[in-house]
Amino acid sequence: MDNLLEFNREQLTKYIEQFGHKPYRAKQLLRWIYYFNENNFGAMTDVAKSFQSTLTNNANIKTPEIISDELSLDGTRKWLLNVGASNGIEAVFIPEEDRGTLCISSQVGCALECTFCSTGRQGFNRNLTSGEIIGQLWLANKLIRKQKNYSHLNLEKRIISNVVMMGMGEPLTNYKNVVHSLEMMLDDQVYGLSRRKVTLSTSGLVPAMDKLRIDCPVALAVSLHAPNNNLRDEIVPINKKYPLKDLMSACLRYIEFAPRDFVTFEYVMLKGVNDSIAQAKELIGLVKDVPCKFNLIPFNSFPKSGYKCSDKSTMAKFKEVLADEGIITTIRKTRGDDIAAACGQLAGQVQDKTKRSQKISFVRNN
Repeated sequence: MDNLLEFNREQLTKYIEQFGHKPYRAKQLLRWIYYFNENNFGAMTDVAKSFQSTLTNNANIKTPEIISDELSLDGTRKWLLNVGASNGIEAVFIPEEDRGTLCISSQVGCALECTFCSTGRQGFNRNLTSGEIIGQLWLANKLIRKQKNYSHLNLEKRIISNVVMMGMGEPLTNYKNVVHSLEMMLDDQVYGLSRRKVTLSTSGLVPAMDKLRIDCPVALAVSLHAPNNNLRDEIVPINKKYPLKDLMSACLRYIEFAPRDFVTFEYVMLKGVNDSIAQAKELIGLVKDVPCKFNLIPFNSFPKSGYKCSDKSTMAKFKEVLADEGIITTIRKTRGDDIAAACGQLAGQVQDKTKRSQKISFVRNN
């Protein structure tokens, strides 16, 4: 069976044509799948019976299966989703008064080894397919519309107004499938989201950033987390391959094509590691030529992380130093930490092909 969530508009048109059906059927089908969230071909009332029969015999609309569905006290909702072979990914919905944001995963685990991230500690199994990526959005849309808790949101007809590629994995190491999914999110006949409301977060894979700015520029968030190469080499190891000078240059190149005229730098606040006033001033020098804003992220603890979150007063002073230089700086509000759905806490279920968790355990025990 062919999963129709894997197909963009052009591919879906070609797919149904091979069975002798007219191209307009693809538009009809897209509306049922993405506007009405319908996965039962027999329930598509204005679709010809012959077309329904073709679809039933050859295709399906398959999403990851739900392992668990948790609702935080603050309204945040987290799903653990089965993607086969005892692997699970996590997706998180964050409701606010003026928007609903879905944080989705791009990989089972993560191939990078950022030391403060729970996902990174779990190791890596595989890339998600484009259908598994879009499937998270499709499933969340369907489930959230049934949940009365969100009926008060002023979101017109769109419950999920924003999508952030900030879940499990480094999106740019799954480039082909991620870009395919982004294009579907932006397509007016699929989800029709604005480029400004789709954000991709990367640890700084410079060649892929350069490619993305041409292929499918969306809002960009860069996981910075350190003001110099020595510290960033330690906590974001990909920096050894793409150091800060190269990363800043890539950010400038990206802005030329981006839907926003700035890059967001994400900066997790680690007590005694990267949160001093001197380091804040060092950051100012680092980004002086890059139009940007900073999102300071309180570190969210997970077992055996080895880190603590910076004190509130320290974060406030750090923010003040940046803001005094005219850099828009916010401290991210922690959401969903009571269900381990906050930034850096997503772990899922990863059958680790890298054996990373075993290596970490060996080092700790010796």
